[in-house]
Amino acid sequence: MPAELDAWLELTKEEALDPGLPICDPHHHLWDRPGDRYMIDEVTRDFATGHNVVQSLFVEVDAMYRASGPAEMRSVGEVEWVRGIGAQSDSGLYGPTKVAAGIVGYADLNLGVAVEPVLEALEGAGSGRFRSIRHTCSWDAHEPLRSHRSGFPGMMADAKFREGFDVLQRRGHGFDALVYHPQILELADLAAAFPNAVIILNHIGRPLGVGPYAGHRDEIFQVWKRDMTVLAERPNVVVKVGGLGNRVSGFEWHTRPAPPDSTELTESTSPYYLHTIEAFGPERCMFESNFPVDKNSYSYTAVWNSFKRMTRDFTAGEKRLLFHDTAARAYRLPLLSER
Repeated sequence: MPAELDAWLELTKEEALDPGLPICDPHHHLWDRPGDRYMIDEVTRDFATGHNVVQSLFVEVDAMYRASGPAEMRSVGEVEWVRGIGAQSDSGLYGPTKVAAGIVGYADLNLGVAVEPVLEALEGAGSGRFRSIRHTCSWDAHEPLRSHRSGFPGMMADAKFREGFDVLQRRGHGFDALVYHPQILELADLAAAFPNAVIILNHIGRPLGVGPYAGHRDEIFQVWKRDMTVLAERPNVVVKVGGLGNRVSGFEWHTRPAPPDSTELTESTSPYYLHTIEAFGPERCMFESNFPVDKNSYSYTAVWNSFKRMTRDFTAGEKRLLFHDTAARAYRLPLLSER
C-alpha cells in the first residue's frame, strides 16, 4: 500500500482487545498494481497487528486475469494466482493465519447454462479452495456509482442471470451478493426464488452516502433498516457485517487529519451492525474487514476492536459465531471445534 497511507494510519494507534479470540476474516482482497501492492506480505502484516486471525477468505477483485483465451474464462487466472498465495501461506513462513483458505472467484452468470464450464474451470484452478462466486449486481442511476463491473437494472430478476444462478447453486457453491441498499429487496426476491442457495450479502447491503444520497443519512438508514428486516426473513441469506469504510457510504474518514479509533467507529457503525445482528441472528452474521479497501478509512486493529466493543456483552457462543464459525460454515471451512 502507499507509504503515505501507512503513515496516516500510524497517527491513531491502539492495542488489540481480547487478542485470543479466534477470527475468520471472510472478506479481503489481494492485488499488485503500480504503486499499490497488497500481497501476502501486506495482508499478513495486518493480520499480525494483535488479533488472532486463524483463517481468511479472498474475494475476487478483477486481478491477475488471463491475458488471452475466451473472455469468460479469463477470471480463472485470478483463482489460479490466489491458490498459489494460499500455498505460500500454508508453508507457515508468513505467520499462523491460513490466508485464502477459501476463494471467492468471478463468473458471469448472465451466460446462463453456458457458465457451467467456467465454474468447472474455477473449481479445478482452486484445487479445493474455491467456495463461491461474486458477480457484482450493484447498479445505480447515479453514473459515478457504476463501474465496468456494475450490473444492470433488474439483473437479479433476469431469466438468463437466474439460469446461471441455478447452475451455480446446483454445483454446491455460494453466491456473494454485492448490491447497493436500494437493491436489497431485489436480492430478497432472488433468495425466495432459490431457497436452497447460500447467498452471502456483502457489506450489509452497502448503504450509500455520496452523490444524491449525501446529506440524507437518517432517512437512508430507515429505508435500509426496513429492507434488511425483510431480507432477514429469507433463511438462506447470511450477511458480512462490515464495509462501512468504503467511500461510497459517505463517512469520509479518509479525508480527516487522522483516522478514527475503535471507540468512534463503534459509535458510528453499531446502529447498522447491531441491527443486522438482531435481524439475522449471530448464526447468520460474520464480521469482515474488507481490506485493503476499507484500509483507506481505518486500521485493521481499530476495526476489529470496534467489532469487539459492540459485542462486549454478547455470550461466548455468540462471539464464536460472529467472529469465526458463521463464516467458516458458510464457506465450508473448518469450524473452531474442528481445528
